[in-house]
Amino acid sequence: MGKFEIKTRKDGEFQFNLKAGNGQVILSSEAYSSKSACLNGIESVKKNAADDTRFKRLEAKNGKPFFNLTAGNNQVIGTSEMYESTSARDNGIESVKKNAPDADIDDQA
Repeated sequence: MGKFEIKTRKDGEFQFNLKAGNGQVILSSEAYSSKSACLNGIESVKKNAADDTRFKRLEAKNGKPFFNLTAGNNQVIGTSEMYESTSARDNGIESVKKNAPDADIDDQA
């Protein structure tokens, strides 16, 4: 089962990572100025992860595929790692869909 890990960054801001059951990071957030905003971001991921249209399948300048998860207002709420192939990216999306809705929150901040 997946989990969200909340951490405090060196600059004092908060960030979460969604990890799959195997411990691999499958989605990372932007920096948030408060823990409550970070928790709101996690709730947004849980809510939007079931909707395939919220996943924007993209390609980095170096050609590597990745994805962003967006909210209803099209704001990015999480970004994946860079993948070696589009099929690996698509597997990452499926992993977010599967892990995010019921993931526990591990507050390390």
